[in-house]
Amino acid sequence: MFLFENRIHAGEKLGEQLSEYRGDEVLILAIPRGGVVVGAQVAHALRAPMDVIIPKKIGSPIDPELAIGAVTPDGYVLWNLPFMQRLGISEEDMRSQVERTMGEITRRLRYYRGDVPPSTLRDRVVMLVDDGIATGFTVKAALRSITRQSPCRTVLAVPVAPRETVTDLAGEVDIVVCLATPEPFYGVGQFYREFEQTSDEEVKRLLVRYGKLPAAAITCPTPENEEK
Repeated sequence: MFLFENRIHAGEKLGEQLSEYRGDEVLILAIPRGGVVVGAQVAHALRAPMDVIIPKKIGSPIDPELAIGAVTPDGYVLWNLPFMQRLGISEEDMRSQVERTMGEITRRLRYYRGDVPPSTLRDRVVMLVDDGIATGFTVKAALRSITRQSPCRTVLAVPVAPRETVTDLAGEVDIVVCLATPEPFYGVGQFYREFEQTSDEEVKRLLVRYGKLPAAAITCPTPENEEK
């Protein structure tokens, strides 16, 4: 069952649902990569600027695919404490991995934004946008990072997510806008007819267009060992 043709279609539908925010002091914060395509359509619909936020998973030493935590650009770390307790792992044990992950975030942001400083969130309506959510762990870390920067209102806006994930994240923001909560939910991609990987070049192009970043500011070389 496809709900959306592609990320552009999803972003257009999401923008229609969010039309009441047009004219407010809104900042779209999109999660790369696919979330930037959706966020660009929302930014266009609301006539609002767009920036990016990069939350990254901290994998378990036993299985890197399992999230033991998540870190955000401002250094905030959200830990999966019950999981850590079961594994007998402390925050101190993970310090070096947190530092490596922060370095990856910094390199990736520099690649996308060059030397342009991050947008100010204080006293703004900050809208976190992605192309969909599965477990919501890294999104929760991003939302807590945003809240720490004193926006006047926080909005989570996504095309699709599991109902239980939406319920869990609702306590982290002022408003959640999710177009669909279908079941069964195996992955975000199952609800898109086209779900090809978004390139880094596309992210940069959309940031120049909707983030009002000067093109000359984001000509940095691809960071080494960057996750694709």
